[in-house]
Amino acid sequence: MTLVSLQTTAASNGYISEVLVGIGLPTQLANTVASGVVFVVVFVAVYLFSKLAVVPLAARLLDNRGIEEHVRKPLTLILYGILLFVAVGLAFSLAGFGNILVALSTVTAAATLAVGLAMQDVLKNFVAGVFIYTDEPFRTGDWIEWEGNSGYVEDISLRVSRVRTFDNEHLTVPNSQLTDGVIKNYDTHGTLRLKFTFRVAFDDDLDRARDIVVEAAKAQDGILDEPEPSVRLVELNDASFGLQSRIWIDDPGGSDFLGIRGRFVQRVTERFAAEGITIPYPHRTVDGSLEQVDPSSRATTDD
Repeated sequence: MTLVSLQTTAASNGYISEVLVGIGLPTQLANTVASGVVFVVVFVAVYLFSKLAVVPLAARLLDNRGIEEHVRKPLTLILYGILLFVAVGLAFSLAGFGNILVALSTVTAAATLAVGLAMQDVLKNFVAGVFIYTDEPFRTGDWIEWEGNSGYVEDISLRVSRVRTFDNEHLTVPNSQLTDGVIKNYDTHGTLRLKFTFRVAFDDDLDRARDIVVEAAKAQDGILDEPEPSVRLVELNDASFGLQSRIWIDDPGGSDFLGIRGRFVQRVTERFAAEGITIPYPHRTVDGSLEQVDPSSRATTDD
């Protein structure tokens, strides 16, 4: 704050005080009212300047940098908080309440310490929310998985994130839970690989079964041609071969990946049946014998 501004403000306070004294108010009351008028005028002026000039300028800067909406919202709230603090501090100073500010700073520091101890979890989630905005492990609309839970991110705030599960359940998750553990984001690279293992009997044509799986994948809507679908022999048991299909889909968070995989498996199963390729089912052989006991001999033994 410049010396000219302070001198101008002091002159304004003195002028207003003289006017109020002239209309019959006591000098002390006139000085207090004058300071209050200056406080209100300065606060309103700074607030209007911030709202009409600073906030739009910040919004344009965020647009130019390509900042997404889920990041812009908390940054805008923080900016409003800073501008409000500046407006109050500047109004206090220009109104001549400097001593009051010094006294309030001590009280504020003590109150901040008490509130900080009482709100450790809230502050922990707040800091975690800041890391989510800066590191961007996930964004709104992404499909994520963490600690046995999974779903689509619908909203990210500075304290919690809201996730909609595949059962249409809405979860409110503290941000610290999403930063303390491992998060699997299926939308990071824009594609997702799905796997499914088909069982094929020993006496069937293994190469033909592979071709059927690949042809069915290429004919299924929603499955990408690049990366190309593939089939691998992954296991051999007492009853069958295990052919694992590997297919890729686009936009995991926005696509019906379960429906795509289900229709693909149905298509392969129908092609297997049409060409005589059997899908064996596991069976178990139970060995042993049964001994028949005469009830009358058991009764005699009990006596």
